[in-house]
Amino acid sequence: MRNNTTLICVPIMGEAIAKMMVDMDKAKANGADLIEIRLDSLKNFNPYEDLKVLIKESPLPTLITYRPKWEGGLYDGDENKRLDVLRLAMDLGAHYIDVELQVARQFIDTISGKKPENTKIIVSSHNYQYTPSVEDLGNLVARIQETGADIVKIATTAVEITDVARIFQITVHSQVPVIGLVMGDRGIISRILCAKFGGYLTFGTLESGVVSAPGQPTLKDLLSPYNFRQIGPDTKVFGIIGKPVAHSKSPILYNEAFKSVGFNGVFVHLLVDNIANFLRTYSSSDFAGFSVTIPHKETALKCCDEVDPVAKLIGAVNCIIRRSADGKLIGYNTDYYGAISAIEDGLRGKHNSGSITGSPLAGRLFVVIGAGGAGKALAFGAREKGARVVIANRTYERARELANTVGGDALALADLDNYHPEDGMILANTTSIGMQPKVDETPISKHALGSYSLVFDAVYTPKMTKLLKEAEESGATIVTGLEMFIGQAFEQYEHFTGLPAPKEIFRNTMANY
Repeated sequence: MRNNTTLICVPIMGEAIAKMMVDMDKAKANGADLIEIRLDSLKNFNPYEDLKVLIKESPLPTLITYRPKWEGGLYDGDENKRLDVLRLAMDLGAHYIDVELQVARQFIDTISGKKPENTKIIVSSHNYQYTPSVEDLGNLVARIQETGADIVKIATTAVEITDVARIFQITVHSQVPVIGLVMGDRGIISRILCAKFGGYLTFGTLESGVVSAPGQPTLKDLLSPYNFRQIGPDTKVFGIIGKPVAHSKSPILYNEAFKSVGFNGVFVHLLVDNIANFLRTYSSSDFAGFSVTIPHKETALKCCDEVDPVAKLIGAVNCIIRRSADGKLIGYNTDYYGAISAIEDGLRGKHNSGSITGSPLAGRLFVVIGAGGAGKALAFGAREKGARVVIANRTYERARELANTVGGDALALADLDNYHPEDGMILANTTSIGMQPKVDETPISKHALGSYSLVFDAVYTPKMTKLLKEAEESGATIVTGLEMFIGQAFEQYEHFTGLPAPKEIFRNTMANY
């Protein structure tokens, strides 16, 4: 079942014809709709012989691109020869030819009356610096149309994720077929959500890292987890707002859950610099809810129209819902629930105290590393369960501030190695220390871990951080960030969908990571 007509095109970038042929077969086997043959990537190229093979033996419709250096490609030869090759490709039966706007008028004039009926001319414009205003983009579409283009292609660069909204606006309102894509990490949503906004095609690579433009997802990722074929005009958009954010497994988790219950939603990574700008820009009901991660949790609270009392107490929001009745933004904090329940389960498992009423945290000394949004959530959660709370932070003033709010003590992170008032303490790292790619870092030295009976790490990429490995070697019970992640995700999913969380699916999905 397809809910959109947007095609998935795989760029073929081989240095030799034989490699290209292998990749074309792979693209077909993996579910692509068409392939873009990048002639400028070939090391040795015999136009007539090679094009005949590439076009006639292609298992899928072909888009021929021969990108010059002046438009971001690899071709650095004679311009007339390059255009001759594109004309030849058309004569040999290519389904699409990509011509740059700068030479499009001249090229299309030379083929007047000779263009085969089944060939479409894509006229493309690439901006590797920024994304123009909506007005300038509209003028650009008009200029491209005037050349005689069958399809308009605009690729811009995202300086901020809010730039992508302008491309969506142009795509959805255009009367002609438009390929509108935004390059770079902040533009990735353009490559997924173009299916919702009526884009003609998107690009998906065969392998990660082998891209023809910055920020392309893989074909495999587009089809699953993003369920690209199921995205339609009515699909609700959800996403995780963070910086960095590419490490997050949330899209895998939520998209799998959405698919399993037939919920019409898609969940994407949102690399956001300024959350207030982001929420102002993506203010339509299409953008229905967000998870929020480092460093935006505290600012997110100020951006909401209403905030749940627990989130207000914590001073941080990690889940925002756009209420369908009035479009207002409602903020929640589910970190607290996910982390505390995972830590309690860890303690109950160790002391076999499942039959004892009350929280196993009651009366325990609970050391929280970090005074940001997640640190606050754990500090409030632990205090509510009757623990004695100590905050350790790089900046002592911030530790002191949070400790005063929760009625606990404060330490500078540098003093934590020598902090040993009692045995059997609980340690919770809520900072990003030890997260990929800095996997060799840890917030506390191994010798100090002997004082703790349980160690929790909110970092879940990697699942086994250096902190957790050393804690386990020191004899402590360990609780991974993955367990907190799954716990808080249950609650977020229910906020997003109004449906009970498919807990078994969540656990099975995350068991693979």
